Amino acid sequence: MKSPSAWIGALRRARLTIVPSALVTGGSGFFGGLCKRSLLKQGWECVNLDLVEDTDTHPKLTSIRGDIRDVQLLEAIFGKHRFDAVFHFAAVLAHGSPDKNFLWTSNVDGTRNVAEAAARHHVKSMAYTSSNCLWGESMGRPITEADAPHPIELYGRSKWEGEKVLQPFRNHLNITTIRCPTIMDAERLGLLAILFEFIADGRKVWVVGKGDNRYQFIYAGDLIAACLQSLSLTSSETFHIGSDHVKSLRDVYDYVVHKAGTGARIASLPKLPTLLGMRAAYWLGCSPLGPYHYKMIAESFEFDTSKIKRMLSWQPTLKNEEMLWKAYEYFATHREELKHREHASAHRQPAKMGIIRLLKWLS
Repeated sequence: MKSPSAWIGALRRARLTIVPSALVTGGSGFFGGLCKRSLLKQGWECVNLDLVEDTDTHPKLTSIRGDIRDVQLLEAIFGKHRFDAVFHFAAVLAHGSPDKNFLWTSNVDGTRNVAEAAARHHVKSMAYTSSNCLWGESMGRPITEADAPHPIELYGRSKWEGEKVLQPFRNHLNITTIRCPTIMDAERLGLLAILFEFIADGRKVWVVGKGDNRYQFIYAGDLIAACLQSLSLTSSETFHIGSDHVKSLRDVYDYVVHKAGTGARIASLPKLPTLLGMRAAYWLGCSPLGPYHYKMIAESFEFDTSKIKRMLSWQPTLKNEEMLWKAYEYFATHREELKHREHASAHRQPAKMGIIRLLKWLS
C-alpha cells in the first residue's frame, strides 16, 4: 500500500495536476484546521470552506466563508478548482448551536451536497469523519464496523444519516468514512475546557462512581495520517479508529493532574444520583452536557480498530493520557487569551459551564 508521500508522488508523475489539490470543509475548525495545515506543509493546494472565518494564510490556501448547504456556492467552487480529494469535516455540534434544524440540515443536507458536487466533477477520493456518537451505550466490548449504530441524540443521528446519504455516491467516489472518538491535540477545547479549568485552579476533578470506565480518544495527527492513507484505496470503506492501551478515566485524569502540579485531586461522585442530576440539568437547559456526554463520563466505550490497521497499515502513536496532557498544556498556556476568544468553532473555544460552575464552587 502506498504511503501518503508515495501517493502524492504518483499523482504528480501522472500529471493529473501540477500540485495535488483538496477541498477541506470545516478547515477553520479544530481538526479541519490541523488537517488543512498538514496538507499545506506537504505541498497541497487547499480550499477551505467554512462558516467561520479562517485565521490562516498561505500562498497555496484559498479560504471561502460559506455554507455547505449552498448548492450554487459549491458548484462555483468545484467549477473553478480541480480537486484530487475532498476532506469533509464540516459539522455542527449539539453544544455549538441551539438550532436543531441548523444542525440537521448542515450535517445531513450539507454532506449530500458536498458528495453530489464531488461526484459531478469527477473527484477521485473523499474522506468523511463520522463519530462514535452513532452509539449511545457501551456493548461491553470493542465495537466493530459490523455492529449496527444506535444513536441516542440529535448529533449522533445526524452523523448516522450523513453516512447513509453518502451511500448512493460510493460507486462514483472512493469514500472513506472514519468513525472517530473524541479527537485530541493541542487547541482542543470545547467541553474539555471545563475539565481543564478544574485542574488549573487546583479543584477536585470528579469521576462518576469509581472512575474505572475506559473511554477511547484519537490523536489528531493519527487521524490525519489515516485520512491521507485512505487516498490509496480504490473502493469505499468504513473504518473505526482510536487509541490503543486505553486506561480508566481516573488514571487518565490522574496522569494530567500530577503533571499539572496545581494541587487538583481526583474525587468520586455517586453514579446513579449523578446521572439523574445531569439528565435533569440538561433537559432544564442549564448544563452543556447532553445524553451522549453524561454517558461518556460514566460508561466505557472503545472501538475495534483491527480493520483500519489491516487495510491501511495504520497505527496510533499516542495514548489517551498523552493526548489529554497536550490539550491541557495548551489551555494552561493560553488561558488568558482564551477568555477573549470569539467567533471560533465550538472545539476551539471553551464551552460555558452552566450549572457545573456550582460544582466547581463546591470543589
